[in-house]
Amino acid sequence: MLGVFGTLKSFCKIRDVSNDCPVFRLHYQFTTGLLALFILILTATQFIGNPIDCINDGDISTHIINSYCWIMSTFTMPDAFYRQVGEEVAHPGVGNVGSAWNDDEATKYYTYYQWVVFVLAFMAILCYAPKFIWDAMENNIMGTVVMGLNWGLKTEDEITKKKQTLVDYMLRHIRSHDMYVYRYFFCELLCLVNVIGQMYLMDAFFDGEFFTYGSRLLNFSEMPQEERVDPMVYVFPRLTKCVFHKFGPSGTVTRHDSLCVLALNIVNEKAFIFVWFWYIILATMLSVVLLLRAIMIFVPAVRPSLIHMKNRMVPKDAIEVICKKSSLGDWWLLYMLCFNLDPFVYKDVIAELSKKIETAESNVPQSKSSMV
Repeated sequence: MLGVFGTLKSFCKIRDVSNDCPVFRLHYQFTTGLLALFILILTATQFIGNPIDCINDGDISTHIINSYCWIMSTFTMPDAFYRQVGEEVAHPGVGNVGSAWNDDEATKYYTYYQWVVFVLAFMAILCYAPKFIWDAMENNIMGTVVMGLNWGLKTEDEITKKKQTLVDYMLRHIRSHDMYVYRYFFCELLCLVNVIGQMYLMDAFFDGEFFTYGSRLLNFSEMPQEERVDPMVYVFPRLTKCVFHKFGPSGTVTRHDSLCVLALNIVNEKAFIFVWFWYIILATMLSVVLLLRAIMIFVPAVRPSLIHMKNRMVPKDAIEVICKKSSLGDWWLLYMLCFNLDPFVYKDVIAELSKKIETAESNVPQSKSSMV
């Protein structure tokens, strides 16, 4: 198990060159790693034990009862959650079934526990999908442009040559990076769609119980005692019932009631309450990021300030000169370089780039006047 957790640690390490924002990384890196961790815990029987253990008073093998109830599902009585444990019911949700055991309104069946690991795996794949799509479209452009200038152990001549190469690249390809930035913004939008879509998926998976799962838990302590039902126990019951039928000695059908302990639900309830709160937080952060992206697109005046806030050594007037003659894609590339380059190297690159843009502007009127 230590080796497996070591693999997760290497998955979550920070890359040398970053081509995305921290919230985007939280979506594909932290969330995917978190879901993978829950999968490992749920599949580690040495931590949890058997996923289901059933008891019955008959002569049926415990192994058979366990296998049958695991495959065919178990159930609780929703009205039994409101009864007094120890007097009216044996355990929360476990009451006398009587003749209404097959009534859909009187019983609540649980079949999700067979599929929890597969659903978590599917969710982890969906969380990593935007990163996979972005890497395929980005084609390591950021790593190529950085050229190792994020590391300080280089000679002065080597740094000067690479700075000049970077400035020449930006001048030659000015106004040609718009598709680059719009593809990235599209992948961030995919992250938000994915988080909201997964919440709908889990709500359907848990029969409409997931959307209100966290809010009910927050309101649990404030509810009146007679109306108080622990939402973690209601959605993920620890003890359920199962009915098994077989032929008796005389050939008549006999019924056997079993009580089943679902040990996996001890982990499931904690895992999904964490997922609920984390997805709410992540959806909020992604919404704020997308709002900021909209401001970047429709309010160009904020672009110089964003770079200046990141690197105070860069003169704001130099950034404004560049922004006037460049497009959103060029500005975004320079903005991301701010996170990857050494601050002093980045200051020199911006100064040199703005100087060459001003020189090119001043040469245009002179060339026109000489033609006249």
